[in-house]
Amino acid sequence: MISRRHFVQAALATSALYGASGFGNWARLSAQQALTQDQLIGEGGPGNVTLIHITDMHAQTQPIFFREPEFNIGVGIHAGQPPHLVGAEFRARFGVEQGSALDYALTYSDFEAMARSYGRMGGLDRISTVVKAIRAQAPHALLLDGGDTWQGSLPSLRTRGMDMVTLMNALGVEAMTSHWEFTLGSDRVNELIENHANPAFLGANIFDAEWDEPVYDDYKIFERNGTAIGVIGQAFPYMPIANPGWMFPELSFGLRRDRIAEVVEEVRAAGAEVVVLLSHNGFDVDRQFARDIPGIDVILTGHTHDALPEPIQVGNTFLIASGSHGKFVSRVDLDVQDGAMRGISHRLIPIFSDVIAPDPEMTALVEETRAPYAAEMSEVIGTSGSLLFRRGNFNGTWDDVICDALISQRDAQIALSPGFRWGAAVLPGQEITREDIYNVTAMTYPNAYRTEMTGEMLHTILEDVAANIFNPDAYYQQGGDMVRVGGMGYRIDPAQPQGSRITEMTLLSTGELVQPDQSYVVAGWASVNEGTEGPPIWDVVENHIRAQGTVTLEPNNSVDVVGG
Repeated sequence: MISRRHFVQAALATSALYGASGFGNWARLSAQQALTQDQLIGEGGPGNVTLIHITDMHAQTQPIFFREPEFNIGVGIHAGQPPHLVGAEFRARFGVEQGSALDYALTYSDFEAMARSYGRMGGLDRISTVVKAIRAQAPHALLLDGGDTWQGSLPSLRTRGMDMVTLMNALGVEAMTSHWEFTLGSDRVNELIENHANPAFLGANIFDAEWDEPVYDDYKIFERNGTAIGVIGQAFPYMPIANPGWMFPELSFGLRRDRIAEVVEEVRAAGAEVVVLLSHNGFDVDRQFARDIPGIDVILTGHTHDALPEPIQVGNTFLIASGSHGKFVSRVDLDVQDGAMRGISHRLIPIFSDVIAPDPEMTALVEETRAPYAAEMSEVIGTSGSLLFRRGNFNGTWDDVICDALISQRDAQIALSPGFRWGAAVLPGQEITREDIYNVTAMTYPNAYRTEMTGEMLHTILEDVAANIFNPDAYYQQGGDMVRVGGMGYRIDPAQPQGSRITEMTLLSTGELVQPDQSYVVAGWASVNEGTEGPPIWDVVENHIRAQGTVTLEPNNSVDVVGG
């Protein structure tokens, strides 16, 4: 008799062979430049349970340009494994033809030229079209949101998340988990959950800090098409480290692996025939969860913004990575029989905004939420002479603009900008609007500080961040990407142990090595410390771009990556 593990593997292999994953079909079509809406959406695969997954939208309701990373370094057992493949390595692993629409959607290669050919991606009204099409095929489909939804744009900042709550309600999201949502403050999150948001707000790892008791629902069981689907929520575990703990002082987060294992058992005991972890852990952490926690059938992963055209199997668990910023929607069809998952097929649907027609109802609602801010957002601040993007382990060009602005506007020698992954790209020759600036700065602790730091302190900061990102143990990877640095260069060897990764720190203005006992004027923003003083970063960046007129950047070679 075939084992459950081998049966699932065989089912996946058969699905891939016949194109039910969707990947083979639209990859060939994209190479032929023959994409159509019906072909992109497809018809799904066999099974009696359908999941729809979106994650890490960062309040991007409009079609945008978004460049995938050039650097996505994996360490330890994750080295050379998806999602730590970029460019040619990614194409080779997944059979992507260079120059195709799939190449444009999933890699950074020749991004500017392909962006002009293939156009923008995303747009909530296009996502709505896809969701409605899937539901027309599978009325029982369950729409799940992986979090980082209520933050990342000017309207979401001004409405304190209400615009996105309204739009996600209209889209029909049925359960969500969280991360940046809590930077609105726990009081605001609770207000939105209790009074406005329709989805079940799930977080099995969110506890009351004083009483050590769960605060939100651990899971919800959905009855669909005669099948019980248990959905467990896993919020971002390192909130008080990566974001200001004073905004949610009564809450405790953490991985809580033992707790999640208990919840999996509880969900099974409550009758769930298939268990889904709706996670904001990040891909490597979720891959380790799949190894360590038995009984999870599917992990819908988020946080690290990875987009993979095929599931990654770990034991009996399948990881689905659906990208970010509304670029993709994942459809997952499960064959659940006799109380267990017997097969899976997956379709990563790229939201090419020139191919997928907007849903008129969602278009109208999106325009309604944006109307109070439309004139302000559309004001032209300058022009881009370079491709502006933010994504990857090290500085993107948007990060370089922000660092240059901090140095010029705050009269500093060195600038530090957080390793955020969110924010839309701007092509060379495009006008830079106020909306573009807010798309890379809109957050609730934006003050741009100015202070002095010794060379030793700067080295400690870089080493601490590198230890979080490049720790071989995924459970110690606690944040975003490397802090972005302006005015200073350095050499990094991710394979070295903590304390030895960062060397040759150099002050770019003089070419001299940064001295441990010397003080330097440093400007930065997004400090997690309460009471940080300074102008909001969007004003700093706007003033800098106005002064520049046209923003043109030289290639940034200030970070020397050993092995990169």
